[in-house]
Amino acid sequence: MAERLQKVLAAAGIASRRASEVLIAAGRVTINGRVATLGDRVEASSDVVEVDGERVIVDTTLRYLLLNKPQGVVSTTSDPEGRPTVMDLINLDERLYPVGRLDQDTEGLLLLTNDGELAHRLLHPSFGVERTYLALVPGPIRRETLRRLAAGVELDDGPARPRRVRVAEEHRGKALLEVVMTEGRKREVRRMLAEVGLPVERLARVAFGGVELGDLRQGKWRFLNRPEIARLHAAVGSEVPVPAEEPDLEMGEAAELGGAA
Repeated sequence: MAERLQKVLAAAGIASRRASEVLIAAGRVTINGRVATLGDRVEASSDVVEVDGERVIVDTTLRYLLLNKPQGVVSTTSDPEGRPTVMDLINLDERLYPVGRLDQDTEGLLLLTNDGELAHRLLHPSFGVERTYLALVPGPIRRETLRRLAAGVELDDGPARPRRVRVAEEHRGKALLEVVMTEGRKREVRRMLAEVGLPVERLARVAFGGVELGDLRQGKWRFLNRPEIARLHAAVGSEVPVPAEEPDLEMGEAAELGGAA
């Protein structure tokens, strides 16, 4: 079935649909050698689409994966320093892209997809999509510290304020803080907590956009189910696509990395 060109570009991770329209209008996109125009449609099975002379993999089958990222793995598709990447953990021969990033030393829930439009919306601050983290810090936590966090703290790149923060657990001089954010700035949670005197010893993301990590083992992945995909789209007010097929939820066996367990 022919799909709108901007939708195909977004699904391939080239740009959002709106940004893809700009690329098309600028004459940077071709279909089978001719310059594309707004309104063009393409067939995944037969048409050759290029952006600035580079071929785009046309695949209108949308995939949504959840990975429990271990520490020491970078959230990119490749790394010039040769560090292990999240793609090394996923044994699928498909072009997928992480939805945002987790720091190398942060673990937990990472979404990957070829739905570029949804990824763009999930990451854009204007949609305020919730991300939930658990942070292991020195305890006990004083009420004044929680009040400071709730009020927001000033960082070098602007104020940081959690939507919610609470003490989930305290034991033997340690505390587990549950922190809900709506932005994904670099090391934002760590920097925010350090600003109030709480150096983070361990940090994990456990939920994003209504999707929860659950009991998925570290270093493993699985396909999202239809209700989870619907929750992500509901979080950004977009239409839920009709999947071409029901994914096999038992396929989520990741390749093993040394030390990732």
